[in-house]
Amino acid sequence: MTPTAIRSMPPRVLMLGWEFPPFITGGLGTACFGLTKALDRAGVPVTFVLPRPIPPESSSHVELVTPGRLPLRLDPPPAAPRPLPAPAHPAPEAKPGDAASPDWWRDLEAARIGPLAERFRHTKFLPLPESFIAAYTSTAAPTPSGVWERIVSEGGLSLTRLQSIARSGGLGAFDGSGSPEDRLDLTLVEMLPEAGPPERRRSAYGPIAADYSGDLVAEADRYARFCVEATEGVEFDVIHAHDWLTYPAGLTLAKMTGKPLVVHVHATEFDRSGEHVNQAVYNIERRGMHGAARVITVSMLTRNIAVNRYGVNPAKIDVVYNGVDLEPTAVGLQPIGQRDKIVLYFGRITHQKGPEYFLAAAKRVLELVEDVKFVVAGSGDLAASMIQRAAEMGIGHKVLFTGFLRGKDIARVFAIADLYVMPSVSEPFGIAPLEALSHNVPVLISKSSGVSEVLVNALKVDFWDVDDMANKIIAVLRHPPLSRTLVEHGQFEVRGITWDGAAARCVQTYEAAIVEKSR
Repeated sequence: MTPTAIRSMPPRVLMLGWEFPPFITGGLGTACFGLTKALDRAGVPVTFVLPRPIPPESSSHVELVTPGRLPLRLDPPPAAPRPLPAPAHPAPEAKPGDAASPDWWRDLEAARIGPLAERFRHTKFLPLPESFIAAYTSTAAPTPSGVWERIVSEGGLSLTRLQSIARSGGLGAFDGSGSPEDRLDLTLVEMLPEAGPPERRRSAYGPIAADYSGDLVAEADRYARFCVEATEGVEFDVIHAHDWLTYPAGLTLAKMTGKPLVVHVHATEFDRSGEHVNQAVYNIERRGMHGAARVITVSMLTRNIAVNRYGVNPAKIDVVYNGVDLEPTAVGLQPIGQRDKIVLYFGRITHQKGPEYFLAAAKRVLELVEDVKFVVAGSGDLAASMIQRAAEMGIGHKVLFTGFLRGKDIARVFAIADLYVMPSVSEPFGIAPLEALSHNVPVLISKSSGVSEVLVNALKVDFWDVDDMANKIIAVLRHPPLSRTLVEHGQFEVRGITWDGAAARCVQTYEAAIVEKSR
């Protein structure tokens, strides 16, 4: 029996994302926006959780949850949890470094510590050495301060936090019977150990940053806590998490609700950093992919990385190519009349996108063709160094750096372009070439990209082969029939690469995840 055969209603999706237009114009935000619009057209209800507010008009097709804007709940909230009974021997108030009273310690050890140690023996988020467990299960009363110091140094939880758990009735939080706050704290420690113990996390809890700056692991932890607290009472059938910053939130929600998790891999740490990966980010990505019921990758290229670099079972991976929304009214801008031909680079100015190869090819082109200018539209950590490099290469007067673009400026820059070049070193998919074709601009793309798997009528190069890149740029600029053919045939292909098709495949993945979870 197929998954769709056993469900009469479309799945309700709780979607977790870090970007959503118009806050950031780029691959991930554009993908989330296009996919959710297509899911809405397919009748799939989506509740989308963002870490920061956005203008309400941008979310007419989803139920948006952001700080300060919680979802409209039609159902009554769940009943308040039954309070736990008070412990027979409550602990005295304690501060970090204090020792508990000997009498209280003996009572606590007799009632709780033995079973707690056994549970901890098999718990990923609080690894305990055998000597530590022996100290807990010993019949002789240990020195309280010595054991608490071991908890802090070896267990990862603070003195005040464990004593607070004990006072609240407590240590049952580790087997699911503690307070909701305790269960959330300890689940987050398990799903995101890189953020540190609960005491440190809660003391640092505050507003989530508005971009990708600062301590991103701490930001992911804050976002996960917000997701759990803000979606309490929201009805959903499946969780869909986009990229690593949302994976801890997805894993936490999946564990606490029992709902299946689908993680969507738009890029991996190997795409962003090459072989010199950030180990913490890699661990989070791997934990998310392995903890999910199903994994969506944006290309076969990314699927192969998930299998070979992260050890993910290929049977649980579905490849869903990104789409593009064709809006003919947005293509009607007239090119600015000028003598120069325009070659466009549009995207983040980072190592992953290969801007240095674009400049190297530009220099080769300018040695043979004079009436051409190169436009670099975007921002990133390499922007300043690329401006300096263009000047040092003697082509600074031929290269225009526009900075970050959004809204109508994006349509304008495509309108003046004669060729779009994407020289990416590693591009899991790449939506920009599809957008360029929708604006009647031919494209030259790197073979190291997911979009090269679905676009036939595009010029393709190895990112490092700047001579081949330069030759193909010159061919398009000098031969208008080649340019027209690439645009006409490319647009025919783009019509079949839609967000509606991507949404339909995502729904199939949701249904498969729900069925697998039910088994």
